[in-house]
Amino acid sequence: MPGIAVRRSGTPLDSSLGRALGRAIGRAIGRWLVGVFVLVILLGAGRSPDAAARAPDWEWPTSGDHAVLRPFVAPPTPYGAGHRGVDLLSAGTALAPADGVVHFAGTVVDRPVLSIRHADGLLSSYEPVSTELRRGDAVARGQPVGTVEEGHCARLCVHFGVRLDGEYLNPLLLLGEVPRSVLLPTR
Repeated sequence: MPGIAVRRSGTPLDSSLGRALGRAIGRAIGRWLVGVFVLVILLGAGRSPDAAARAPDWEWPTSGDHAVLRPFVAPPTPYGAGHRGVDLLSAGTALAPADGVVHFAGTVVDRPVLSIRHADGLLSSYEPVSTELRRGDAVARGQPVGTVEEGHCARLCVHFGVRLDGEYLNPLLLLGEVPRSVLLPTR
């Protein structure tokens, strides 16, 4: 029947619910495909083993100890609960992890935020970070880009997030801190 989806049991399913479910499944598959694509690129598909073993072009956005105070937790849905970045222990200065251009520098709600646009559709963000940089300023990998302010964690820390074409991903992937997956035989 047009406009009505049917469940396996044969009972009608509201077409708007069916469309919403289809969109949710499509988004989940899309996020999964983006994640697979990023992993393939980051893990060196099509490159020599020596090239894949080299460190990525990104550096830690903090100096000193590289302690992760709170890990990345992917949300189950685009607007669901999760932790869309990592909280890193900070010595007080935020550093550019890679070359880029300042995309945003200002206040969001009550926190200073800095976002840097990088190559290949990547956008990194840092909070609470105050800066003198302005939109359009070029930054180089390792360059100090701002001062980490107190208030995000019990200890001085910076929230470091990364998006690829709008989709959040684990920033530790770009820092070479997520070990390569190994598939084991099931038997």
